[in-house]
Amino acid sequence: MRYREIGHSGKQASAVTFGAMGIGGGFRYPDADDEVSIAAVHAALDAGITTFDSAPVYGFGHSEEVLGRALAGRRDDVVISTKCGLWWGDDEGSYRFTWDGHEVKRNLSPRTIRIEVEESLRRLGTDHIDVYYTHNPAMPPFVTPIEDTIEVLLELRDQGKILEIGASNCPRSDVEEYLARDAIQIVQRKFSLLDRGVRTELLPFLEEQQLSLHAYSPLGNGLLSGRFSATSEVEPTGSRDADPLFGEHFRRSLAFVDELRAVADELGATVPALSIAYLLAVSDRVNVIAGIRKPSHVADAVAGAELELPGGTVERLDALADAFDADTRSA
Repeated sequence: MRYREIGHSGKQASAVTFGAMGIGGGFRYPDADDEVSIAAVHAALDAGITTFDSAPVYGFGHSEEVLGRALAGRRDDVVISTKCGLWWGDDEGSYRFTWDGHEVKRNLSPRTIRIEVEESLRRLGTDHIDVYYTHNPAMPPFVTPIEDTIEVLLELRDQGKILEIGASNCPRSDVEEYLARDAIQIVQRKFSLLDRGVRTELLPFLEEQQLSLHAYSPLGNGLLSGRFSATSEVEPTGSRDADPLFGEHFRRSLAFVDELRAVADELGATVPALSIAYLLAVSDRVNVIAGIRKPSHVADAVAGAELELPGGTVERLDALADAFDADTRSA
């Protein structure tokens, strides 16, 4: 396992993070089993993964609770990140979605953040959170000024309840606001061979500022898992519902994955391991969040972290991805 610094904090984290969304269960992961989830966390620890990412909205607290149980007795060995800002405690906020009967709003007010951090600390069974993210920026009609959000995060940092601050799904302008108060170390954004926009839009700026990029969905909603074939029938539900790669471009996407598989075969690797290794090779400021729900999911994540790509491989994969992007745009 490789380890990388979070921003310029001095805190070291495994280059691959255990993404704990799936262990929260709920309608998106109805087959989640707590004992299997705990076994997956323990398998990850045994393999050298020390970084774990959750959020209150993942199973409406259940992901954090299971993670807290799994990490009991190992707290000092790990880096835990969780989030605030997707709120269902009352009617305040801008409506975002309804999951499992809960109306979820975007809300980054100081009042709700103070409540959320206490609830996360309780569920995780800890007295501090290593990295605390705002899950999404505020949106109309309920908009908390970003300076008010930053102020409460700094207050929580001063109290030792959170150690470092991150922002998820935010534009560069938000990062600049956080930087002005020395209030950010890491930014979480979607990044994969199927979605490389952040590489040119934001990553060079993060490198310049010595911040980290926490890349989520590295396997593109599962397309880069390697488990789909030309005969696969995939129901585009959940996060795949509005994803054209699972709709009109599904067959083209499978052809692209076949091209990646040829590269992976040359390296004695799998498509998911290659996909993770690519992200880590792009920049030493990247840390990859791999969604893990079962012990069997750990192997590809670790293999990706340990796979050293030969010279020219990143450029070769970019060329394949460029051709795929051009093909889908012209279709």
